[in-house]
Amino acid sequence: MNIPIFELERVQSLFENTVDYNLTESGFHPYTLNELLDKQQIDTLTNTVLGYGQTNGSIPLRKRISALYNGANEENVLVTNGSSEANFIACHTLLEKGDEVVMMVPNYMQIWGIAEEMGCIPKAFQLLEENNWKPDLEQLKKLVTSKTKMIALCNPNNPTGYTLTKEEMKEIITIAKSVDAWVYCDEVYRGAALDGNVRQSFMGMYDKVMVNGGLSKAYALPGLRLGWLVGPEKIIADTWAYHDYTSITAGIMSHYIGEIALQPAKRLEILNRNRTMLNENLKAVKEWLNQYGDLFEYTAPQSGGMLFIKYNLEINSTELAEWLRKEKSVFILAGDCYGMDYHFRIGIGERKDYILAGLERIKQALKERFDI
Repeated sequence: MNIPIFELERVQSLFENTVDYNLTESGFHPYTLNELLDKQQIDTLTNTVLGYGQTNGSIPLRKRISALYNGANEENVLVTNGSSEANFIACHTLLEKGDEVVMMVPNYMQIWGIAEEMGCIPKAFQLLEENNWKPDLEQLKKLVTSKTKMIALCNPNNPTGYTLTKEEMKEIITIAKSVDAWVYCDEVYRGAALDGNVRQSFMGMYDKVMVNGGLSKAYALPGLRLGWLVGPEKIIADTWAYHDYTSITAGIMSHYIGEIALQPAKRLEILNRNRTMLNENLKAVKEWLNQYGDLFEYTAPQSGGMLFIKYNLEINSTELAEWLRKEKSVFILAGDCYGMDYHFRIGIGERKDYILAGLERIKQALKERFDI
């Protein structure tokens, strides 16, 4: 097997359903259909013919998605089975063996693994923890070469919640143009800002930009497995060709529900619900962490459903996560999954009582093992 194990996803898949408290979820507590849809919409759903539908995404859904991006229309959109499939298709459309991919880290590391499997050369540029996770754009300038085919970003960032400023986005575009590279940005957390302002997309800033999005994170609808790619019309047509070889189409029920979720009023309702939850939970989690003084260090996220935390204990992050899971049935994501030991990630988009109950288990464990 040439492709490396995707450690972050594998470890979550193994354990997230086997514990009392799963604190690794990076999105928001999911909706039920009854919460999301009215009676007429549910009736329509239950009478939907379960055919294939349009393989690149229904026209109404692609129109809703394109409305989120300046200058886009439905021909700029491919609908996929989640944003993970979007990443896979984008890489196989834009990259060839031997190409360099310069990737923001820490990051959701799927693209790194895909690039390695394809025979590409992944290179990392850093978000700087000591600078509140601002990107090291001087490092990025030095890393790009004539062989750089893609600059891969995650904005808002997983796991730090850092969100690029407009000035940083413009500088990244300038760097990409200098070597004629694609800018590919995972924007699946766009819409999940704590201040409620939807940040600018990279789409439209440069003619070699492709972005992905989806309903799993900012929209709290992971069970739909609905994602998308947005980019130049010709390149999106090429991605459709790859999509025909992967999953062919997203489910027709997901098409229907996704189009409803992205209607302007419903979309605003969803984002407001999740932002309120995020702000309340972040306040509660910060209070919990701060009781320990300098044991935990963190920069509060600007967006997204997670908090990335540094801890000052002499224990490896994977060992810490496994110990908490086995001893207290609470699951955190080890920093090792991002190549950053002595860190862990917890989700802050769940129900507040659930999060605090999980943290209480951690408090008991710290008292028992470290007497703190």
